[in-house]
Amino acid sequence: MNNIKYAIEGILFAAGEPVKAAKLAVVLDVKVSEIEKAAAELKAEYAEDHRGFDIIDISEGYQICSRPEYYTYIREILGEQRNQPLSNAAMEALAIIAYKQPVTRGMVEKIRGVNSDGCINRLYERGLIDEAGRLDAPGRPVLYKTTDTFLRCFGLSSPKDLPEIDLSNMIPGDAAEAGTTEAGGDKNAEETGGTE
Repeated sequence: MNNIKYAIEGILFAAGEPVKAAKLAVVLDVKVSEIEKAAAELKAEYAEDHRGFDIIDISEGYQICSRPEYYTYIREILGEQRNQPLSNAAMEALAIIAYKQPVTRGMVEKIRGVNSDGCINRLYERGLIDEAGRLDAPGRPVLYKTTDTFLRCFGLSSPKDLPEIDLSNMIPGDAAEAGTTEAGGDKNAEETGGTE
């Protein structure tokens, strides 16, 4: 197909959300490597022409978004309804979920030492976290994970791009066993599962 990159541009513009590179490859009947090359060419063009938008890598795919340097103007046009910052408590809960995901509300509360219902509800309402199934433990508590919206807001391609931190002191006592990604093997989740 000729002009693959402009087809990609049109798809991403219309989608308004991340589109997997593999899906683009299927739809355009090309290899993923050709999608990656075309996306890189578009990014270079946008940068060279000082365009008001860019393509970002997110969740093994791409999304068109406005450039940060134009945020002030965009905010004036769209209003500030989406500019309400998260509270420190919500940011704390979000950081825990991001680094320990998938994680239950009970696990977050154990780490924070306080009730986190309000924080988690706000994060969910804003689309920064989503349900990732249920833990196989008493009460079957909901597991939470971060979303593509979270990645976009923090300029990350995937959760693996989070800065490395020392998690060993996040939970007193049995920190080494806390927050495993195996739903069935999380000791802390089983202990706190009934609080969901």
